[in-house]
Amino acid sequence: MGPMDYESNSWMWDGVYNYPHLFGGLMLTAALLGISTSYFSGIGVPSLPFFWSDFGIFQKRKSEKKRIRVYMDGCFDLMHFGHANALRQAKALGDELVVGVVSDEEIIANKGPPVLPMEERLALVSGLKWVDEVIANAPYAITEQFMNRLFNEHKIDYIIHGDDPCLLPDGTDAYALAKKAGRYKQIKRTEGVSSTDIVGRILSSMNDTTNSEDHNATSLNGDSMKGSPSHGALSHFLPTSHRIVQFSNGRGPGPNARIVYIDGAFDLFHAGHIEILKIARQLGDFLLVGIHNDQIVSKLRGKQFPIMHLHERSLSVLGCRYVDEVIIGAPWEITRDMITTFNISLVVHGTVAENNSFAGDSDPYAVPKSMGIFKLLESPKNITTTSIAKRIVANHDAFKRKTHNENPDLHKEKDENYGSDEEEQSGKNYGSDEEEEFGLSRKTMRGEEEDSVQRKTMSKRGRG
Repeated sequence: MGPMDYESNSWMWDGVYNYPHLFGGLMLTAALLGISTSYFSGIGVPSLPFFWSDFGIFQKRKSEKKRIRVYMDGCFDLMHFGHANALRQAKALGDELVVGVVSDEEIIANKGPPVLPMEERLALVSGLKWVDEVIANAPYAITEQFMNRLFNEHKIDYIIHGDDPCLLPDGTDAYALAKKAGRYKQIKRTEGVSSTDIVGRILSSMNDTTNSEDHNATSLNGDSMKGSPSHGALSHFLPTSHRIVQFSNGRGPGPNARIVYIDGAFDLFHAGHIEILKIARQLGDFLLVGIHNDQIVSKLRGKQFPIMHLHERSLSVLGCRYVDEVIIGAPWEITRDMITTFNISLVVHGTVAENNSFAGDSDPYAVPKSMGIFKLLESPKNITTTSIAKRIVANHDAFKRKTHNENPDLHKEKDENYGSDEEEQSGKNYGSDEEEEFGLSRKTMRGEEEDSVQRKTMSKRGRG
């Protein structure tokens, strides 16, 4: 091999020459790192295995991100999709959401008697998919003592509230302490619904002068409904596909999933709904909930129902942690084709429900019964939409007394304007069958002006 040949292949020779040096260097480094003499052990220097073990723990701790815990509180009386959306937004600001539910005594002292007792409000809040922990009997005002308890005992990083004003009876900001501590974050309030608004819907529906013939129908499937529930105009909620996606789980059933189906109105979403949905979910891998449209519910329960319209009811159900998917506007009768389309394995229904007996209407569960896939579930709570409405009407006198004390001149003027002979002969629904159903007397129905006063009174502090 000539000089030129050697020169042209110098890269090869350099590589051959360098490989032993490189290999030797690596071996020497490994040997030095692996040395552990009695001298080093005596002075507390760890040997290689312990060194790498400690280094691994250090790296793991360093890589673990601290989980942010956020807190939001409220009365959560008459739970609705606005509450659910607020808690959804709060959860997005952290990793774990802790929710405080204000005690009955605190609500009575600051807002008037709640419609739902603590037990039912706890069930509703705990049943939401975004809630990780619940603190019962939270105070109405966040005091320094309670705030320190949140920070130290519950490891809360931030306190969350909506962007609506939140004032205590003395006019001070309920979240001033959290803001001062730099531990306050704000979310956008859900427009179009509030607990007070729902109370107003129920009371106003009792004054509805719509003739019964406006709600003539020949089919519970809504094919020939001529009218629509009169309260529809009272709702200011405008549903969007984006909001529905925000509430949805975004996943379907697996290929071999056992799909359970339950349907209903789910109006004024309450603790009874939560409990029956929980039981239904335990019977399979995927819970599909059918929500009847407004026309079906109106025919089923009377023209004053539903209180919440279809999309409002759908969002309330979608917010439940036990629900995987909903059918918005589900048919009254469950057909064989529907069972096949959704691959339904079991159809269930609770023992406690609104009156659903109609002359001439067939059994909506006839098909699943004939297929042997129907199961009647024992409802754990004897709560219905009507029973909730009755509570609201029963509480109306208490609301009246509270607003009367704060606005005596307004009520004096109203008392002079109501109860005239002309009113009794005007054909209004005072004393109608609908009022009797809710135990409502003519004296308790004083129109929208009182409801307006009630709303102003109850909105002093922006807690749901």
